[in-house]
Amino acid sequence: MTGLKKLAGETAIYGLSSIIGRLLNFLLVPLYTSIFAPSDYGVLSVLLALVAFTMVLLTYGLETSFFHFATKEKNSEAVFATGFLSLIATTLLFLVLAIPQSSLIAELLHISENENFVTYLIWILAFDVLSSLPFAKLRLDNKPWHFASIRIVNISVNIGLNLFFFLLCPYLVKQAYAASFIDSFYEPSFGIGYAFIAYFTSSFLTFLLLLPKVFKVKFTFDYALWKKMITYGFPLLFGGLAYVTNEMVDRFLLDYLLPADIASTQVGIYSACYKIAIFMSLFIQAFRYGAEPFFFAQAQKEGAKEQYASVMRYFVAFTGLIFLVVNVYIDIIKGFIRNDAYHEGLAVVPILLLANLFSGIYFNLSVWYKVSDKTRFGAYFSIFGALLTISFNILLIPSFSYIGSAWATLICYSSMCLASYVFSRRYYPIPYDSKRIFTYLISALSLFYIWSVCHDDYFLLSTLLCLVYMFIVLVLEKRKKSSTFKH
Repeated sequence: MTGLKKLAGETAIYGLSSIIGRLLNFLLVPLYTSIFAPSDYGVLSVLLALVAFTMVLLTYGLETSFFHFATKEKNSEAVFATGFLSLIATTLLFLVLAIPQSSLIAELLHISENENFVTYLIWILAFDVLSSLPFAKLRLDNKPWHFASIRIVNISVNIGLNLFFFLLCPYLVKQAYAASFIDSFYEPSFGIGYAFIAYFTSSFLTFLLLLPKVFKVKFTFDYALWKKMITYGFPLLFGGLAYVTNEMVDRFLLDYLLPADIASTQVGIYSACYKIAIFMSLFIQAFRYGAEPFFFAQAQKEGAKEQYASVMRYFVAFTGLIFLVVNVYIDIIKGFIRNDAYHEGLAVVPILLLANLFSGIYFNLSVWYKVSDKTRFGAYFSIFGALLTISFNILLIPSFSYIGSAWATLICYSSMCLASYVFSRRYYPIPYDSKRIFTYLISALSLFYIWSVCHDDYFLLSTLLCLVYMFIVLVLEKRKKSSTFKH
């Protein structure tokens, strides 16, 4: 239990930065949706999706590879130095190749009139890539508070600049005493471009804050170690690409498969409602930050598999509660999306919440191929999931628009979970309590169904259903502990 308590504590700290950061970021949704039409918000969503996709390419699995070899080699500084020098070289190559082609990239993305957006994206990517390994080292060194403080600074700067450009500057322009000063650097027609300036500034500042951590390391490049890191991490690159495909490709496909006159609007509505799933994804993100180094640290210890099984059980119990809470209080939560034109997309929320829950289960299941050096299976499962995502999006979007995209995401992650579980039974069997896990999932879904049939903005009913779920979990966990004690 000591290991589980440590994981819970560190997840709480990482979660603090994620919750504060993502909730602050979530406050951009009412800002953007009140200022911009769904079509403009759709353009921003597509470009940020491109950032996520390219980020995976440019880090090529080195983050997880760093955790693996820093633990295995017992020399985290040499592993960090080798990995970071590799990232510097590839990032410089990316800048040299991408910046001259920014106009072509903008044309391919149907935003040729906003080529400067692409230039900002390229630099945002460069600084985010170079920050990835220093962040990983903070996690490995068990410095969650240091990690959290830098993440919060990043988000705070981003939010602050958004408020400055989209609220304060327009207000000051109307004031005679400030108009001339504001006009010297602020151009209202630049519009959503100021969002990219905010992202760029926060990414650059984050990189600067991480530099002291980088400079403490003695830089040497171990070619033999680098080859091992690349060999281990390369399959994870495909897994990462497939993961981002599962998360982001629907925006691109909606943009290309729907009629041109509605495509950007549909993407904007879908992306805004997708944000409501933040309450699930921010917990999963916090869990990933704490769990990945924990999984590797436990790998060589006695009872590791039992620890992994317990983590999975607690994870499903808690995410089941998140699923239920967000859905039954949706009438309150939807108020964060200020423009009613976006509310037509709320039907995707329960589907995406469940998809994110399965995404988290898949992350838990992935421990078997990571600690057993069989990362190629991660690539297989992820490519399988990406093919499902693309196929079902192409199949469903023409008839169901973004509703089809949401179902494609759920089909993908649930299928990946099943595939990973089946193969784990053969190569690295972990004694998951499948019966209890399914009980938690079915309980959450059943209580949500009761709410969907009976509710009419009844706050009391929503609260009662959440309490019933928590009672079910507490009773079953108490029985579990009693049974374990007897044995």
